[in-house]
Amino acid sequence: MPDLSSRDIKFLPGVGPQKAALLNKELNIFSCEDLLFYYPYKYIDRSRTYKICEIDGNMPYIQLRGFITSFETIGEGRGRRLTALFTDGTGTIELVWFKGIKFIIEKYKLQTEYTVFGKPNVFGSKLNIAHPEIDPIEAIDKSPGLQPYYNTTEKMKTHFLNSKAMQKIMYNLWQTIPEALSETLPAWIIARAQVIYKNEALRNIHFPQSPDILRKAQFRLKFEELFYLQLNILRFTKLQQRKLGGFRFEIIGDIFNRFYHECLPFELTNAQKRVLREIRADVGSGKQMNRLLQGDVGSGKTLVALMSMLMAVDNGFQACLMAPTEILATQHFETINKLVKPLGLQVDLLTGSTKKKERELIHNRLLTGDTHITIGTHALIEDTVNFSNLGLAVIDEQHRFGVAQRAKLWKKNNKPPHVLVMTATPIPRTLAMTVYGDLDVSVIDELPPGRKPIQTIHQYDNRRGALYASMRKQIEQGRQIYIVYPLIQESERSDLKNLEDGFKHIQEAFPEYEVCMVHGKMKPVEKEVEMKKFISGQAHIMVATTVIEVGVNVPNASVMIIENAERFGLSQLHQLRGRVGRGADQSYCILMTSHKLSEDTRKRLEIMVRTNDGFEISEADLQLRGPGDMDGTQQSGIAFDLKIANIAKDGQILQLARDIATEVLEKDPELILTEHHILKLQLQKIFKKKFNWSLIS
Repeated sequence: MPDLSSRDIKFLPGVGPQKAALLNKELNIFSCEDLLFYYPYKYIDRSRTYKICEIDGNMPYIQLRGFITSFETIGEGRGRRLTALFTDGTGTIELVWFKGIKFIIEKYKLQTEYTVFGKPNVFGSKLNIAHPEIDPIEAIDKSPGLQPYYNTTEKMKTHFLNSKAMQKIMYNLWQTIPEALSETLPAWIIARAQVIYKNEALRNIHFPQSPDILRKAQFRLKFEELFYLQLNILRFTKLQQRKLGGFRFEIIGDIFNRFYHECLPFELTNAQKRVLREIRADVGSGKQMNRLLQGDVGSGKTLVALMSMLMAVDNGFQACLMAPTEILATQHFETINKLVKPLGLQVDLLTGSTKKKERELIHNRLLTGDTHITIGTHALIEDTVNFSNLGLAVIDEQHRFGVAQRAKLWKKNNKPPHVLVMTATPIPRTLAMTVYGDLDVSVIDELPPGRKPIQTIHQYDNRRGALYASMRKQIEQGRQIYIVYPLIQESERSDLKNLEDGFKHIQEAFPEYEVCMVHGKMKPVEKEVEMKKFISGQAHIMVATTVIEVGVNVPNASVMIIENAERFGLSQLHQLRGRVGRGADQSYCILMTSHKLSEDTRKRLEIMVRTNDGFEISEADLQLRGPGDMDGTQQSGIAFDLKIANIAKDGQILQLARDIATEVLEKDPELILTEHHILKLQLQKIFKKKFNWSLIS
């Protein structure tokens, strides 16, 4: 097979140095192989020609055949446009151009037969097609039915490198590949997954002979991409389990049992019991545990984490819990210290603001083993902090910590501790299998008894009067209220102004009540003072940005009002909503928006109103926004660049890929069998540029 990876695209017919430089810069395409793996993003069926009398404004791209009867230029300056009347004898449609007017008038002739291709729209009561593709009849008759469309940038279009030009370049590339391309999967996997051969798949992804063969080509290429991704993740997980033994917690002892029978604040849910059994099996196996614990806000993850830490203590080990903020660490400390007080355990809190003298005492207690459980922030991973024998590290809200930071916890011991990662951001199963593929996943999917589901209501800005009346009623009943404004970023001064204006407005609207304000630009000390006002109950209303998304637990807060809710993603809305509903009272989440909403936004808000299920919400978020910008799930270090598969939509293919990758590794974990030589070579080729963080949870 020709080595396409070393063949520069500038030598390809129709490319040359200038276009090559543009493709290098805009699309990161340098070699013929890069070009081959630049797949079309859609296909248009040009095998059918419609009559004008058959079309309406709701149809996708269509093809017409007829004559231009007239041109007319309308407007001046920037608002100038060119319209042409196009007819096929059954009706008339308007063609519209906003750019390249002189070029169009010179290129296309009246009363000459053309095919017109584009998306019909209705403007006023007239049908039109904006910037259609126009070709002479003879040019179109030779082209296949399904035409590929390639993503191109604005800069490429201005240099005449549009989708059609890309199609021509791709055609030229295939003319230079005389023999079949090498296969990249073993024959038994091709048979097991029931996929077509690579050569056939690549030809038909660019130039499909029929819709059926196109589907098969897409399936083959998606399967291969996801298969190698899973093979890479699972292979390192297996290597890690073999190389790194874990501490064996052999007993469930007196401390755990006394806590279970004497100190539990409420009966564990079945989900909590199931997760504890999974953790128990891990820590007793002699292998290092790497487990991701998912559960909605308030589902009881902290209690599960505490009972896991008690397993460590019972076996003579220390445990630590690392939280992303001082407020959250302090909250965990207060909760845990109170729960284990009857057991006589030493629990320490270590954060950036721990006084020097206290810090030295804690450092000593950690080294002598007198401290059983340490709770802290990033301060726990400082070089000066060392443990006597750390057996379990719990990491809360894992996406707030970089992978390299978490790796530092490993160096606190001669052997890496067991790791339990907790998150209240429900991660769709397909994404968890990929982003957190090296972690075993446990899910707490039920709320503790006595918790009432939060009621979510979508309200428009013009209903403020009624909203304020119901807020007053809640405060009179002794409840507290959050009002959240969109996130402040460095550049968004308007956001800060909106927040400050909102704060003043609420103070004026509720003069009889105390209102506090928190945002990311405040100094930590100021933030702490304002937070404490709300936590203690001194302040009735807290006006804030999303800094409260992770952290504050105020059981008395029963109303969450989210201003400009259209500016938040689904996962973020769900996280914010989880700040209320912590007590036994009925809680409410009010999503405030203007009447002007896009279709996507309307869908997001409808989902929020309909369900409290974090997993349903995260799946919907993944569908709507794609995996690239899922809040907090794209951890640094595990980058995967998918060219054709879609984590949100290809869950079944991903599961098949994972199952077959598991079969391969169970039979041949080192990939040393002759039949798997091809897999080893492909893995090296695909992942050679990527630094491997997989040995770090």
